[in-house]
Amino acid sequence: MSLKLHIIICSTRPGRVGPSVAQWFDEFARQHGGFDTALVDLADFNLPVYDEPAHPRMQQYQHEHTKRWSKSVAAADAYVFVTPEYNYSPPPSLVNALDFVYREWNYKPCGFVSYGGVSGGLRAVQMERLHVTTLKMMPMVEGVMVPMVASHIDDSGAFGSNELIDASAKTMLDELLRWAEALRSMRS
Repeated sequence: MSLKLHIIICSTRPGRVGPSVAQWFDEFARQHGGFDTALVDLADFNLPVYDEPAHPRMQQYQHEHTKRWSKSVAAADAYVFVTPEYNYSPPPSLVNALDFVYREWNYKPCGFVSYGGVSGGLRAVQMERLHVTTLKMMPMVEGVMVPMVASHIDDSGAFGSNELIDASAKTMLDELLRWAEALRSMRS
């Protein structure tokens, strides 16, 4: 059985470039061949600020949006978060989505494709790495960073990578695959 990778578009704001970056990464990951990939857009789930009465660890979800999100998260063996940086921090939509469920994330590796201005989202990823460890996830040291993302978007809105970005993506996917395979027995 092949491993399932969810590529999660973390920004939900109008005018975002996350879908373009995520579409490029999805195509790159498909060519890599290590995973069955699926694009997951947080905007499609329309999660409110956390509104479940029971702790996520209990999995006693009352709301349909939580049940849908839980099912999506549980379906993957690994994740890549395509994330911008907002004021040196992760987007609130990602923080909220991470906190909505708990056991569904456990014992799964994750990587980050970050984008932004000159820092390329690195400051946000540092905070996100810490956050995911509390969900018993294994964040990859390797990552993909896209500084000055607007310069990589063409007139049609498509993202264009370069040799450095591609090399980073390959290295991260190779590591993500190793960890997803190694953690498989813990997820059983």
